[in-house]
Amino acid sequence: MDKNNQATHLKREILIKTIKAFLSDDFEENTRLIPFEMRPKGSEVPYRCCIYKEREILRNRIIATLGFPIENCDERILLSNYAKWAQEREKPDEHTLTVLESACKGCVPNRIFVTDLCQGCVARPCIENCKFGAISIVNGKSQIDSSKCKNCTKCIQVCPYHAIVKIIVPCENACPVDAISKDEQGHARIDFNKCISCGKCVSACPFGAIHEKSQIIDILTKIKQGKKVIAMIAPSVAGQLPCNIYQLKTALLKCGFADVIEVAQGADITAINEAKEFNERITGGDKFMTTSCCAGYNNLVDKHLNELSKFRSETKTPMYYTAEICRQNYPDAVSVFISPCVAKKSEAQQNPNVDYVMNYEELGALFVAHKIELSELKESKFDVESSKEGRNFGLTGGVAKSVEVADNGQTEVKPYLVNGINKESIRTLKNFAKKEECEFGNLIEVMCCEGGCVGGNACLNTVRTATKAINDFTKDSKPIV
Repeated sequence: MDKNNQATHLKREILIKTIKAFLSDDFEENTRLIPFEMRPKGSEVPYRCCIYKEREILRNRIIATLGFPIENCDERILLSNYAKWAQEREKPDEHTLTVLESACKGCVPNRIFVTDLCQGCVARPCIENCKFGAISIVNGKSQIDSSKCKNCTKCIQVCPYHAIVKIIVPCENACPVDAISKDEQGHARIDFNKCISCGKCVSACPFGAIHEKSQIIDILTKIKQGKKVIAMIAPSVAGQLPCNIYQLKTALLKCGFADVIEVAQGADITAINEAKEFNERITGGDKFMTTSCCAGYNNLVDKHLNELSKFRSETKTPMYYTAEICRQNYPDAVSVFISPCVAKKSEAQQNPNVDYVMNYEELGALFVAHKIELSELKESKFDVESSKEGRNFGLTGGVAKSVEVADNGQTEVKPYLVNGINKESIRTLKNFAKKEECEFGNLIEVMCCEGGCVGGNACLNTVRTATKAINDFTKDSKPIV
């Protein structure tokens, strides 16, 4: 779904107000007042049946922004209490997503449906082309038996009146691994045993009912406590905000971070190590290798595509290597990875060198709350300048290209790009694993999001705009070798 929508604007408004409350003299009380300030008595009710329903949903969104799950929240507990507990928390909640039941529409199930446009024609191609006997004529019009329908969509394709449509539930339809289902009331539920934290459901839900549990208050609390907090900025951030990454470093320092490290520095290490591993595998007789940088893809292999694990690179991700550098340089510091997507939160939970994750939406809200004009800031250089290839890791094809450049002609690199994980690309990957061969190439780059990391659920810009910004920025960067 287009990021320029009311649900996204509402989420970002709440982020800004919550951060402003934290920066105020009374965080707990000012947090409690946010729903009433956003929907004061007598104001217009833009989305729901009444002002009280609006406030309830705003309250739940704030609870998620404070880092708590909504599913088991007690409506009798004041928001000020949640604000207090958020500052006392030492470790983020285990699961990265939560469902706001009060915001969930309770959509009808996915199904093929005959609309009133059906003319009951003589040809009846829908019946003739249904292999499952799911369509019959009732009162002169086609009717589908959902117990027999296999959702093959053949009837949709052949209807001359376009009278048959597929009704979809956006979150379920977006999930590539069927991790979302409906409970008895029709509300969304996430099966975390299946969930790969790709964030596609977050982007797809037009009600904003699936929400990340933010860690922004944890991070700001550490800064307020005087802890040395280090920001690690992912390569795709270069296309997200109205500034270059050197101005971004200045902005983060103004917000209280002690230092800022480019994750592209870790990407350079990943590229060099992955090129070496690729050479060893291909010369050793393997037919192909997949990259291992995308956290969503790694979750997919671990939970659903174990047969592909032996083909996945064992090289660590750019976040992993950057966090190592951070820990070596600042042994006692709090490390924060600044990320385009929710999947990196699941990866961070497995890495003792990464304490927290802040996404790009939270980053943008932080600067607004601090009243920082990014484009007016002076530049702050990095101690280590990353390569062009490392800075392009966030674009589809960027990882494969970096491996090819780092390989330096030792092995013939034939890239095959999986530009987004969906059910079709999963079937393709399963087929490669089954045949133990990829007829299209020998280096398979898998990006969970279309366009690469610039298509992550928490990105602020369109893929096209962000890609152009990164290409413009990296054109003068040094090569990796």
